[in-house]
Amino acid sequence: MSLAVLYSRALSGIQAPLVTVETHIANGLPSFTIVGLPDTEVKESKDRVRAALQNAQFKIPAQRITINLAPADLPKESGRFDLPIALGILAATGQIPKDKLDQYEWAGELALTGELRPIHGALAMTYNASQSGRSFVLPQQNAAEAALVKEATIYAAKSLLQICAHLSGREPLQIYKNLFENNSESGDSAYPDFDEVKGQIHAKRALETAASGGHSLLMIGPPGTGKSMLAARFPGILPPMTEAEALESAAIQSLSYGSFNIENWKRRPFRSPHHTASGV
Repeated sequence: MSLAVLYSRALSGIQAPLVTVETHIANGLPSFTIVGLPDTEVKESKDRVRAALQNAQFKIPAQRITINLAPADLPKESGRFDLPIALGILAATGQIPKDKLDQYEWAGELALTGELRPIHGALAMTYNASQSGRSFVLPQQNAAEAALVKEATIYAAKSLLQICAHLSGREPLQIYKNLFENNSESGDSAYPDFDEVKGQIHAKRALETAASGGHSLLMIGPPGTGKSMLAARFPGILPPMTEAEALESAAIQSLSYGSFNIENWKRRPFRSPHHTASGV
């Protein structure tokens, strides 16, 4: 029986539930079917995968190809499943060994040339996958973001051929080491200085009380009285972010903006809406 099983991750809010990618090759009229509640981007992956495999000089079997993304009731979206689908076809047809596939989780969008393109939500997927005991293989552009999870083992690849060479034992991929955090220090200097605020004794006292007690804070007043100025400096008097807080904040930013800016690691986010955001 020509069957291969790989693991990947979907996105559901800030959670990244496990997705099992099952590939079955059977006799019959040539077809390529993807089941398991795939969205349009996932359905289109069969054309990207077919072209990528052909341009990488692999053979596409003239048989019935069935891809099952389990669990079937979980919606699947984006092109992150291109890589596990392509590897599943190669493993099921015996073009690459499949004895090590269960040691990794895979995510990556394929270009028609076989190159890997970046995906969104890489940090959220790695954050949730770090407890599985498996390594994570993803595009080179997402490696620095994903490697912020200290417990995760990250392998960065540029192309499908590079991953196949790794699985075949010819050119093993190196574990990605994130050098950013080791060479950087996130301190109070990353925020505007609280000492720059002159006056506002009662407002500053309220901010200090809220920061020390972990309370929420609501500032009300007419324009120009210093609310935004005080709010921008409020993160600077908060305690440093813990590892768990930093990962959760970075995962949310990764999902919101498509990727996480490494320069903001362990920096508390601050958003300042324009004064015209609400009616006068």
